[in-house]
Amino acid sequence: MTDQDTTPNTADASAAADSTTSGSGRGAAPAVPIASGDPARWGRVDSEGEVYVRTSGGERFVGSWQAGDADEGLAHFARRFDDLRTEAELLETRLSSGSGDPKQALSSAQHLRDGLPQASVVGDVDSLAARLEHIVTRAEHAVEQAKAEREKARAEAVARKEALVEEAEQIGAEATNWKTAGDRLRAIFEEWKSVRGVDRKTDEQLWKRFTKARDAFNRRRGSHFAELDRQRNAAKERKQELADEAESLTESTDWGPTADRYKQLMSEWKAVGRAPKDSDEALWKRFRAAQDKFFSRRSEAFAERDAEFAENARLKEELLAEAERIDADADPNAAQAQLQRIQRRWDEIGKVPRERIRELEGRLRAVNDRVRSAAQHEWRRTDPEAQARVEQFRERVEQYEQQAAKARSAGNEKRAKEAEQQARQWQEWLTAAEHALTDR
Repeated sequence: MTDQDTTPNTADASAAADSTTSGSGRGAAPAVPIASGDPARWGRVDSEGEVYVRTSGGERFVGSWQAGDADEGLAHFARRFDDLRTEAELLETRLSSGSGDPKQALSSAQHLRDGLPQASVVGDVDSLAARLEHIVTRAEHAVEQAKAEREKARAEAVARKEALVEEAEQIGAEATNWKTAGDRLRAIFEEWKSVRGVDRKTDEQLWKRFTKARDAFNRRRGSHFAELDRQRNAAKERKQELADEAESLTESTDWGPTADRYKQLMSEWKAVGRAPKDSDEALWKRFRAAQDKFFSRRSEAFAERDAEFAENARLKEELLAEAERIDADADPNAAQAQLQRIQRRWDEIGKVPRERIRELEGRLRAVNDRVRSAAQHEWRRTDPEAQARVEQFRERVEQYEQQAAKARSAGNEKRAKEAEQQARQWQEWLTAAEHALTDR
C-alpha cells in the first residue's frame, strides 16, 4: 500500500491555532499534538498487520497494514490524522478571520466531527474530537452572528427603501417643480437599485408603492403640460389676431387714436401669456415690426409738422415785426388797411407750435388794440357826421356778411373766411363808432 499524503504541519502552526482559538472569548480549545512525530504513542500494529488507535474509550481498529513494517503503517495512519488536524486548523483560521461562509465552515466542521469516530487515523483522537466540537460551536455562533447581521442589514435596507418610497409618494402627490421633482425621482430610482438585502416579498410591495407614486407624478406632470399646451395654443391664436390688427394699422394717419389702440394691443399682448416658443417669437417680431412701422411714420409726420409749424412761427414773427411798426396815430385809416392785409396773410400762414400760440396771438392782439384805439380817437376828433359813418359801417358789415354767405354757398371757403374777417373788423369799428356817439 502506497501513500501520497503531504507532510503534516509543524508544532508552531498548532500553537498559532490554539492561540487564535483562545482569543475568541468562548474558552480555549484543547491543543492537538501532531501525530506523525510519535505515532506509537497513539496506536499500534499487531502481528497480523491490524492497526489500532488508542482512545479514552479503549482501542479502536482503524485498518490493516500489509505493505511494510509496523512503523511505516503507524506513520501512514498518523499522517492521515495530521491531515484531519490541518483541516480543522484551516476551518478555525477562517472563522477567526471572518473570511468565507460561516455556514460552509459549520458544515465542514460537523462533517469532520461526525466522521472522526470512524476515521482510519492514528493520533490524539480525543483531543481532535474536542477541538472539532469547539470549532462547531464557534461556527454555530458565527452562523447566528451572520444571520443577525443579515437581518440588521435587511432591516436597514427596508427602512431605506421605505424612506425612498415615502419621499416618492410625497413628490407624486404634491410636487409642482416638475424638473427638480423629475430629477429627484430618477435619483431615487438609482439609489433604489443600489439598496440590497431586502426580501423579495417586501421588495415587491415597496416597489409597487414606488411605481404608483412615480406614475401619479407623471400623470400630474402630463396633465400640467397638456393644459399648458392648450393655453399656449389659445395664446398663439389670440396673438395672431393681435399681430394681424397691428399690421392693419401701420398705414393709419389718425395718429392719436391709432397710437392709443397700439397701447391697448400691447396690454392685451402681455395679458395673453406665452405661446409655443417658436410661434411666440415669430408673432412678436410681426407685432413689433408693425408697431415700429406706425410709430416711425408718426415720428416722421410729426417731425415734418413741427418743421412746418416752426416755419409758420418764423413767418408770423416777421408779420408781427411789420405790424408792430405800424404808426396808427399818423394815419388810423391806413393803419387799419395795413393791419387787415397783415391779418389775411396771418391766417394763410397756418398753425404754429402749441407752446407759441399765446405769445404770437397776444402780440397781434396788442397791435390790433392799438390801431383800433387810434381809429376810435380819430373818429371822435374829426368826424362831424358820426351817425352817417355808423350807418356806413353797418352797411359795410352787412355787405361783407353777404359776401361771406355767397362765397360759402359757392364752395369758396377761403373767400368766405376773408369776408367774415372783414365783417368782424367792420363790426368792431361799427361798435366803436356807436360808442363814440354814445360818449359825445
